[in-house]
Amino acid sequence: MGATGTAAGVTDGNVHMNGSIPSVNGSSEDKVDELRQLFGKSDGDPLRIVGVGAGAWGSVFLAMLQDAYGTFRDKVQIRIWRRAGRSVDRATAEHLFEVINSREDVLRRLIRRCAYLKYVEGRLGDRILYADEILKDGFCLNMIDTPLCPLKVVTNLQEAVWDADIVVNGLPSTETREVFQEISRYWKERISIPVIISLAKGIEAELEPEPRIVTPTQMINRATGVPMENILYLGGPNIASEIYNKEYANARICGAEKWRKSLAKFLRQPHFIVWDNGDLVTHEVMGGLKNVYAIGAGMVAALTNESATSKSVYFAHCTSEMIFITHLLAEEPERLAGPLLADTYVTLLKGRNAWYGQKLAKGEINLDMGDSIKGKGMIQGVSAVKAFYELLSQSCLNILHPNESNRIAPVELCPILQTLYKILIMRELSCKGILQALRDETMNDPRERIEIAQRHAIYRPSLLIK
Repeated sequence: MGATGTAAGVTDGNVHMNGSIPSVNGSSEDKVDELRQLFGKSDGDPLRIVGVGAGAWGSVFLAMLQDAYGTFRDKVQIRIWRRAGRSVDRATAEHLFEVINSREDVLRRLIRRCAYLKYVEGRLGDRILYADEILKDGFCLNMIDTPLCPLKVVTNLQEAVWDADIVVNGLPSTETREVFQEISRYWKERISIPVIISLAKGIEAELEPEPRIVTPTQMINRATGVPMENILYLGGPNIASEIYNKEYANARICGAEKWRKSLAKFLRQPHFIVWDNGDLVTHEVMGGLKNVYAIGAGMVAALTNESATSKSVYFAHCTSEMIFITHLLAEEPERLAGPLLADTYVTLLKGRNAWYGQKLAKGEINLDMGDSIKGKGMIQGVSAVKAFYELLSQSCLNILHPNESNRIAPVELCPILQTLYKILIMRELSCKGILQALRDETMNDPRERIEIAQRHAIYRPSLLIK
């Protein structure tokens, strides 16, 4: 940990207070030196790591790197970009002040940096606080209750990225294309090619000239011209605040072997184990799909008073649809097991998309409020429902019905996805429609859908943009 003194980084001798032990994969400085060597860095030229986007996971990810490597300032430079100008409302400022006063380490830190008074004034309404300003002191607007280490915050995108060696995409998938198109303008004169790690979980669908799915890594590739071998995806079962508070977690970094093994070692920490995997397609698509089905999981939980039986029935059906869809997109997709299954489980159990589904079902929020919710950020599952439904409805993708001789669109074998589309996009059904779908007597055994995926030639290579 760095010298910020946050409670999240307290250690006792060689053992972390949560019971985890120091890394057995070499010291932090050794890992920095290894990565610097891979990038061909000379003395006096720091490895530049920049986060783009400062939502909960993007901020936590950069804060973890700052905690681990921020003391080696002559070897590595870590900073994060977020848009300037977003003000913090009075209620949030008051709550932020309560959080500060409840954490002695944070209170001392702000007083020592002569920053405490601005939060007093913000609470009293005599001063406007801004999101980029509080982030510099370690407070993410979407995660006020989890103080982070202070971060170097840049609000000028060109300044942030023009010489970056590693760019971490913490943007929602819905914003990735636009921001990286702007970034590409600043990279026209670059000689070296940067490495990009995308944390975004969501997809878009293109229907013309032919149906295709576009993932965030593909959006980045198309926007910047950075080759796919330099673009990786990191995902896993993680709740941002829990990971920063040293709950044990794991993840996979997926992409070309050229970078993923070295980056996995660099990103690994005692409480955050990172493995590497070559199946970028399945992991990134599953990252988008789990947000789709998490919304339905939240609805089921709310409508059945957290019935474990109902939630398990939903889990069986939604995971079979996820397996079916990935077999359309990849010839031999990674199995929905291990970290992939765990990532799905934790998102259905606890995450912003599940929270959104719960609140919708309880009537505490409504669809007219949009999919960007104050204090939660972008609800990625909403746009992903639309994208997957529209993509899988195309007649040119028709497959043979398993029990009949006619051909059908793939979406016809995904009743949960169809129902979510009718609830969230078409608004033809209330949230109770999700229960009606589960209780439909014509609903087939989830095993049958998995068998279709695994035994029938449903792979459609044209669905992935090249």
